[in-house]
Amino acid sequence: MSDTIASLGRKIGTAGDLQSVVRTMKAVAASSIGQYESAVHALDDYYRTVQLGLAACLREMNPLAAPAPAQRSPTGAIAAVVFGSDQGLVGQFNDLMADFVVKTLAELPGQKTVWPVGERIRARLTETDLVLGEGFVLPGSIGAITPLVGQILIEVETLREKEPNAPVYVFYNSPHAGEIYTPTCQRLLPLDAAWQRELTAMPWPTKILPEVMNPGAETLLAFVREYLFVSLFRACAESLASENASRLAAMQRAEKNIEELLEDLNRSFHRLRQSGIDEELFDVIAGFEALTGR
Repeated sequence: MSDTIASLGRKIGTAGDLQSVVRTMKAVAASSIGQYESAVHALDDYYRTVQLGLAACLREMNPLAAPAPAQRSPTGAIAAVVFGSDQGLVGQFNDLMADFVVKTLAELPGQKTVWPVGERIRARLTETDLVLGEGFVLPGSIGAITPLVGQILIEVETLREKEPNAPVYVFYNSPHAGEIYTPTCQRLLPLDAAWQRELTAMPWPTKILPEVMNPGAETLLAFVREYLFVSLFRACAESLASENASRLAAMQRAEKNIEELLEDLNRSFHRLRQSGIDEELFDVIAGFEALTGR
């Protein structure tokens, strides 16, 4: 009886320690979600400004002619940047993303090369038939996203030197209302006719039309670089926010399960302890009756 009570006591202590760890991880995940979501919201205005700048440049360079349609890469090369996770306790975060990548790229003709961002998504994509290229490590803070985006853009530029018309896609989990996250795909390059028409059709926010002061080609190129940078930065920030939201949900489920387990363990512990006390009382009574009767 005492061994069983001691064993339950150890289990209760272990569960309590685990509960403290879960609560700490829950607080860290909640804090991380806030900073990444704030970064995404802060980028909205800047992203809008970059779009307006691109629209102004396109209108001034050739406002009447229709943009030339984008040509396909002669070798059919396709590159994809896939954001996953570097840490665990995120549920099916990487599994859903890997399945989404495989399904989406399967509908595109050509040789696909995937650049995974995160060790766990890389391990998951290794199990597929996709060709894995350069891998990247996910940042642990907002400040570390900029160097990561710079590294990715270098790889994109290297690819574009060999395959100027190679399409480049970015896959990431985006926070979604009513769900924790939703797998998302965005085509970064090439900037085709449909993309240009959509930009030039954007209404200007004021009655005064813009004028490009510097040479149009240089200004357009600068805006394109900013467009690619902001797109990748936002994709990374949204992916990290989704990852931490998934971890927060997992910690909330774990905390609920631990509370239920502790409740059951405490109930069993008190029942066994009370049973042991009752047996000891019965032994005392039985001994007293035996002595009194004698």
